[in-house]
Amino acid sequence: MKDKIFLDSNILIYLYSEDEPEKQNIVNNIFDKFECVVSTQTLNEFCNVCIKKLKKTVVEIIESLNEIRESCRLEFVDDSVIKQALLLHEKYFYSYFDSLMLSSALKYNCAIIYSEDMQNGQIIENTLKIVNPFAD
Repeated sequence: MKDKIFLDSNILIYLYSEDEPEKQNIVNNIFDKFECVVSTQTLNEFCNVCIKKLKKTVVEIIESLNEIRESCRLEFVDDSVIKQALLLHEKYFYSYFDSLMLSSALKYNCAIIYSEDMQNGQIIENTLKIVNPFAD
């Protein structure tokens, strides 16, 4: 059985960006090694970046979402995740939206969250480790 990890939206973006093939390979390896979990927030942020920065068409984005759903377990952001995110924001000083990712990862029992935006190596609530897969 593969270890369960949570993916921040910035990690998913590299699967569909044509600018960073090395990072794309790293992300593909993550999918091979782990059971990947994403939240509805992750997918919403992914769609927003695809529209605004990657200039993908709606059809391309839907195809990407289908591929992600085939490879990842999707979890929903509910009120318990939101409440815990507020407490994490207050305790760790991450943005609310980063705290929401952390809260989701904790709720769904992930040992690691892969993110390029948060403090690499930090342990959240003695349970969840933040890992930047692109760090040296």
